[in-house]
Amino acid sequence: MSSNLATKLREGTKKAHSMAENMGFVKCFLKGVVEKNSYRKLIGNFYFIYSAMEEEMDRHKDHPLLGKIYYQQLNRQRSLEQDLNFYHGADWKSQIVLSPAGQAYVNRIREIANSAPELLIAHSYTRYIGDLSGGQILKNIAVRAMNLADGEGTAFYEFQDIPDEKQFKVGYRQALDELPIDDATASRIVEEANAAFGMNMKLFQEMEGSLIKSIGQMLFNTLTRRRNRGSTELATAE
Repeated sequence: MSSNLATKLREGTKKAHSMAENMGFVKCFLKGVVEKNSYRKLIGNFYFIYSAMEEEMDRHKDHPLLGKIYYQQLNRQRSLEQDLNFYHGADWKSQIVLSPAGQAYVNRIREIANSAPELLIAHSYTRYIGDLSGGQILKNIAVRAMNLADGEGTAFYEFQDIPDEKQFKVGYRQALDELPIDDATASRIVEEANAAFGMNMKLFQEMEGSLIKSIGQMLFNTLTRRRNRGSTELATAE
């Protein structure tokens, strides 16, 4: 029995995927406009989101469906802890805050884990396939944009336990396609995947506001320094 779930997920989330890629924060990131404070807020939210998802996946690892796509080598919690330690220091846990959009995301993961755990497949798919697909590109952008030394602050993008990411994705999609589910369940999983994209977009919207505010502050500081320097030069000339 083949559910063709991977194909259904890919086709059924195309629109949401495209909308997410066209979010202002994402477009800025891809163009190399990465402000460190905004980025730290994003991975702080990711820490709570991935921790919730991975805790629930582990709790349901013997589930007849989830057990077939339970790959511990995908887990991002530890890598996010490394990055947060780099950006905030040893007391990072006291400095990160879960935003309203992040809280809604975590709440949804906890809710379905208790009521319909098979829907966790949608969250696993949307998060990990995206991480595996564009991780290295995003890592390189982050390194250049934030002037990071290679390997510092970008552990999130490194899958140390997956030597061949492309081949792993092939196996992951095959496992999805082979899940013994009916069309109704597949449709519910696709619907949940679209909802996951929506929650992610709300997270990006929050980051956009933070990014715009930070860039505005940087521009203001730059103009103020130039104005002050010009006043000093005039005073010296007089």
